[in-house]
Amino acid sequence: MSTIKFVKSENNNTAVIEKKSAELKNKSPKYKVLLHNDPVNSMEYVTVVLREVVPQLSEQDAISIMLEAHNNGIGLVIVCDLEPAEFYSESLKSKGISSSIEKDD
Repeated sequence: MSTIKFVKSENNNTAVIEKKSAELKNKSPKYKVLLHNDPVNSMEYVTVVLREVVPQLSEQDAISIMLEAHNNGIGLVIVCDLEPAEFYSESLKSKGISSSIEKDD
């Protein structure tokens, strides 16, 4: 939604249309990529695969996600658009790691 704001200067009246930045962006829904606890694979393997599949994760991020899944049963890997979320989840599954996606609230 745009708002019109009238600005009065010494020489003339000017109309300025202001747009809010949040309204300019067409927001697509975001999805969570979830890592499930895995009693089969080693912690080291899970950490390495997380970094291979999601290259923007640091080693410490990957370790934290793996430990979250190990301790709580599920860990949040990344929140992103649907297509990359599906890609990340399927890539993890192809390497023997249990993963799923769900819509972010």
